Amino acid sequence: MNKKITPFLFLPFLVLSACASKQDLVVVQDDLQKLKTESAAIKTQSAGSYSDVQQVHDEIARLQGGIEEAAHKNGQTFGRLGMEDSLLVHKADDLESRLQKIEQYLGIDKKEQSSLVASNPKESTESAKPSGVIDDAALLKEGLERLGKNSFAPARESFTALLKTYPVSALADQAQFYLAESYFGEKWYEKAILEYQVVIAKYVKSSKRPAALFKQAISFEKIGDTANAKARFKALANVYPKAPEAALARKKIQ
Repeated sequence: MNKKITPFLFLPFLVLSACASKQDLVVVQDDLQKLKTESAAIKTQSAGSYSDVQQVHDEIARLQGGIEEAAHKNGQTFGRLGMEDSLLVHKADDLESRLQKIEQYLGIDKKEQSSLVASNPKESTESAKPSGVIDDAALLKEGLERLGKNSFAPARESFTALLKTYPVSALADQAQFYLAESYFGEKWYEKAILEYQVVIAKYVKSSKRPAALFKQAISFEKIGDTANAKARFKALANVYPKAPEAALARKKIQ
């Protein structure tokens, strides 16, 4: 074959190859454009999703801030109430001391007062005693026996019966204290706190008052209220420094 003609034989192949390359280039450019379009769409969706996530994070942060602020305010409120309540304990003791001094100044003999009541016992006790109901001492004994067996609800029935039937009984303060003890033994500390408070506020001369202050402080500790627990320990140590519970309270304060 003539060598001058040979190059022209490959010319169609070169033209076809060039056309094929152009078509491939167009396809690649189209694919690239699609990828760019999809990438832009994904970025737009990602931006929207990020915005939504950021809003959720902001809302969570706002709620957490509100919770922390509420917890701080509650802590301040309980602390203030604890201090006010401790002041009331001191005021009650001060008033009781003043009353005793006034009685001494006026020459009022408590033994004479009690003898006047004892001179007519039917009016003071038996007149208020319903028929068929056991007396206050028996009710207290019954309640203590039930409490000793961890029968908390039945024990409360006995103590409550004593308090309702004999509200002015000399054993009423003990019934109220052991009523609170039944809730403490049951680990119902919130209710125990309220019942111990009755002993503290109502029976200011009760021998159970120091124990009520101490057990109420322990109950506050059990529910995580350290501010009120410390306030009660301090009140106990200040008001009843010689009580056995006061020594335990001082250790708690330290």
